[in-house]
Amino acid sequence: MWGGRFAEGPSAIMREINASIPFDKALWRQDIAASKAHVAMLGACGIVSGEDAVAIADGLDRVAAEYEANGVPENWDLEDIHMTTENRLAELIGPAAGRLHTARSRNDQVATDFRLWVRDAMDQTDAGLAALSRALVARAEEHADTIMPGFTHLQTAQPVTLGHHLLAYYEMIRRDRSRFADARVRMNESPLGSAALAGTGFPIDREMTAQALDFARPTANSLDSVSDRDFAIDFLQAASQCALHLSRLAEEFVIWASQPFGFVRMPDTLSTGSSIMPQKKNPDAAELVRGHSGRILGCATALMVTMKGLPLAYSKDMQDDKPPVFEAANLLGLSIAAMTGMVADATFRTDRMRQAAELGYATATDLADWLVRQADIPFREAHHITGTAVRLAESRGIALDELTLDDLTAIDARIDDRVYAALSVEASVAARRSHGGTAPDQVRKQVALARAALENDG
Repeated sequence: MWGGRFAEGPSAIMREINASIPFDKALWRQDIAASKAHVAMLGACGIVSGEDAVAIADGLDRVAAEYEANGVPENWDLEDIHMTTENRLAELIGPAAGRLHTARSRNDQVATDFRLWVRDAMDQTDAGLAALSRALVARAEEHADTIMPGFTHLQTAQPVTLGHHLLAYYEMIRRDRSRFADARVRMNESPLGSAALAGTGFPIDREMTAQALDFARPTANSLDSVSDRDFAIDFLQAASQCALHLSRLAEEFVIWASQPFGFVRMPDTLSTGSSIMPQKKNPDAAELVRGHSGRILGCATALMVTMKGLPLAYSKDMQDDKPPVFEAANLLGLSIAAMTGMVADATFRTDRMRQAAELGYATATDLADWLVRQADIPFREAHHITGTAVRLAESRGIALDELTLDDLTAIDARIDDRVYAALSVEASVAARRSHGGTAPDQVRKQVALARAALENDG
């Protein structure tokens, strides 16, 4: 490939460090598609003959069929997927293959291929997140009335419904989908035709290739076009945020599945056993999702550090842009699929959840709120009265609603027997009917809104 400029071939070390075919062969579908769009444009603009354009397009289809059937061969002397494809095309159709690279460079070629790949990855990720969203919403509707403890600092705080808890993750995933959607709009411009860095003197039609590849428009600056990897970083940043959310959900399942909690039975299909302890059922899938989040964040950091300080336009450092994106996309896809299966197939132990919700004086805030509403006591004073009641109940090892009326009136004479209606966990969750609250009717309202949004997604 470099015979016209170099008297000697590359050393073994140079050959190995320079070859990207072991990983960029993943771009073969995008490389074929972009090459077909490019040669169709060259033919339409009269830059290559119609006969050669047809031969090249047919040859590319034959190459694609070979790759589909047998995989992409790895010849390190050909360096990358672009030269591998062009070399095989030449073997199939002869010298006409050399016209394919007219008015383009590997710089704009790889920028286009990589954008197409990332765009496909975004679409696949969104489809996976939509499935996870549907699973969360379905289980939330099923458990709109299921009472569980809500936590802050992993300490029992107030009773909530399981449906409300699951919808919190639906909201996180909804934001994740919006980040991928925003990134997709931003990156949907075609670099093809920018050539090495300065554009080309050939009378090409960049609008035609952009339209053929379903880009919204061609990029506006050829220097930026070949040196930009913002779209890949955008993907990794959105993937990182999504991985953090999946990790939090996975952690909940790990905790809930532990014997002290016992809130959930994990599906057998997403659990493993122990090599020595026959009784064990380990939540390994959830733990791996939690672990994958660290690797995905590492991928984002790797690419950002690679791009830091690079002068315009293309530098060979950018060959290392693809492995972290490929790795992150694969890990994220696995994580989404695992959590979707977990949410859909887990068995929630509602009896244990309700029992736990009654512990830890979870309705203490309801007592304080009752004092504010019914006795017209300022909240800070009500907070102090409630704290005294909690201390008394705790000293006796009983629940708040097990304190007698005499006990309560001894703390404050303004308390009367109406207070007991506010101290049950059912009353607590039912009372929180503010927009976005945990009350079952509010959960069902949010489920309906979520279903409508998911249906509108198509």
